[in-house]
Amino acid sequence: MTAADRINQKLKRSRRYVFERKDFEDIASYDQIGRALNQLIKQGELMKIGYGLYTKARKNSLTGRLMPTNPGGTDAILRETLKMKGVDFEVDSLSLQSLSSNSTQIPSSVQYSWNPKQFNRKLVVGNRVLNSPS
Repeated sequence: MTAADRINQKLKRSRRYVFERKDFEDIASYDQIGRALNQLIKQGELMKIGYGLYTKARKNSLTGRLMPTNPGGTDAILRETLKMKGVDFEVDSLSLQSLSSNSTQIPSSVQYSWNPKQFNRKLVVGNRVLNSPS
């Protein structure tokens, strides 16, 4: 069984949607993991969302483009990434009211804010780009 097969098997068994390169250290060497992850990206099993960060992916039946498999969409992936990295973040008040069912208005996009000293990366999920706040 190749490293890519073992990584793909680990991805399918996991309940998580966001992974780091170091999650696969027990499977193969650093270079082998990199090649296997690139192979899985080309096959459409993974999407790269940031430096060393990946998410499970599948093809959209309508557009044929890759999309995250997380049922919560891009916002759920961004929240999972920030939680995984241990970043204390806040959601804007309108989005918070909508998420807690206190408001019927749905914001066009959820806005996040956090301390850039804790996490200073750019995350890209589809058309959504999340930069560290200034």
